Amino acid sequence: MPAPTALQRAPETLGLERPQDVPISASNDGDLEDIEIDTSTPAQLTSFAPSTPTQPTDTTMQIADEEGRPQYPATTPTNTASPTTTALKTQSRKVPVPPHRMTPLKNSWPKIYPPLVEHLKLQVRMNIKSRAVELRTSRYTTSPSALQSGEDFIRAFTLGFDVDDAIALLRLDDLYIETFEIKDVKTLQGEHLSRAIGRIAGKDGKTKFAIENTTKTRVVLADSKIHILGGFRNIRIAREAVVSLILGAPPGKVYGNLRIVAGRMKERF
Repeated sequence: MPAPTALQRAPETLGLERPQDVPISASNDGDLEDIEIDTSTPAQLTSFAPSTPTQPTDTTMQIADEEGRPQYPATTPTNTASPTTTALKTQSRKVPVPPHRMTPLKNSWPKIYPPLVEHLKLQVRMNIKSRAVELRTSRYTTSPSALQSGEDFIRAFTLGFDVDDAIALLRLDDLYIETFEIKDVKTLQGEHLSRAIGRIAGKDGKTKFAIENTTKTRVVLADSKIHILGGFRNIRIAREAVVSLILGAPPGKVYGNLRIVAGRMKERF
């Protein structure tokens, strides 16, 4: 490749053929200032540089909008049967069902699968042999979070929540499930653990219902595990009430704290 200063010399010194449309004035001393080169088109300067292979350019890149940004045509799938559908990878989830929840699952199955199939556009089946509910996306699934929402719905039912309460996870985005054990709060064994569970439930479930109605949550007592379904702030209030009962606070004091919290929540909204 010639030096960059070689382009400023006369064509005779480079041993190249002089272009026909480049006028050069005669000079005795070979002054470079007398050389006049027409730079109107870049094609006249390419004869001084070694030729390089040209790459095919896409004509669609030359189209620009008013701001000078290139515009590209919309891509169409070529490996599908119709141009309106795209090839999507099928994803699947498998939610195990505890043995004590198989019978409620069979009884409530007519109310469980319609929201998954009609609303989320998922394929679902109940596998009796493996004791699990299998979910799978299809070409009709439009929401990218449909599979995760369906898994949360089935998992909430397997934890012990009613179908009507678990369906709320499909309709609202700010609902969560928090699970903790009594031993995470305080190590209790034997009759002490039984009395702690009794304080949380109350007589005929009175204390548990009071916590649920005040904090607008749903509480499930599964042996020593406690599951709470609701909003983030409501779960925190319900968890504080349950922790107070586990630590031995009398139910009357917990009721008073719940009344204060309920009044603050009403003033806030």
